[in-house]
Amino acid sequence: MAGTRTRGTSRTTAAKVANLAALVQNECTNLLVLYRKRENLPEDVGSDRLVFVSPPSSQLDTRSKLLSLHSALDKCHSLLERAIALEKEELDGDETGEYENGRRRLKDQLLNLLRSTEELLKAAGGQTPHLPSNVFHQKLWVYSIFTEVKLWSETAVAVLQELQSDAAKEPSKRSKRSTRSTRR
Repeated sequence: MAGTRTRGTSRTTAAKVANLAALVQNECTNLLVLYRKRENLPEDVGSDRLVFVSPPSSQLDTRSKLLSLHSALDKCHSLLERAIALEKEELDGDETGEYENGRRRLKDQLLNLLRSTEELLKAAGGQTPHLPSNVFHQKLWVYSIFTEVKLWSETAVAVLQELQSDAAKEPSKRSKRSTRSTRR
């Protein structure tokens, strides 16, 4: 990778992935609003946690942070795919509305974020929870998935911006070389 590096991660790459995470976060925020309105859920509706991965802490090294982040995003993507499949069964092919288009964009952007973090670090997939059987619980389950995607995209933004900031603080290898050449 060209450019300044932080613990093996390019500042440019981290910045691009952080921007992608912010895009996923924004798309998910909009989708949560659309879903809540579509399903007539109250604004104060709660959601269950579905992704049980420890959030990256500042004490972890870059590799461990990215491993945690990638694992959580992988689980979110798997859950989102399952939620979309479940909803498609209920909709009988009506995939033309604002919600459906937003959902499709979120899925594509989340997959791109997952692949981008995979480029930063290969991480293992995880188990997904069981599907709820009750229709109301299904609605809450789908809402919970969007909440998880939003949480983990927010976490991705913070972690990747931190990596970008760390990279900016470290002098590049190129500037060290040019300093050595000047001294000779």
